Amino acid sequence: MFDGFWQNISRYPRYFITIILGIFLNAFAPLAPLFKRPVTAIALIGVLIGTIVFVTFTLRAMLGIDPI
Repeated sequence: MFDGFWQNISRYPRYFITIILGIFLNAFAPLAPLFKRPVTAIALIGVLIGTIVFVTFTLRAMLGIDPI
């Protein structure tokens, strides 16, 4: 009844990593051509940093974390 149970369970981390990697590749593949020109690369990096800062400040405000 439990033949190969642990072998089957050991496959789940590999499946999880594959799914996450596929999501990131599909999300960032369309942005790759924008890094070929310096002007768009700088703008894209600025947008990414701005997004990270925005999410950080929003989560700190929502969770009531004191600023550094």
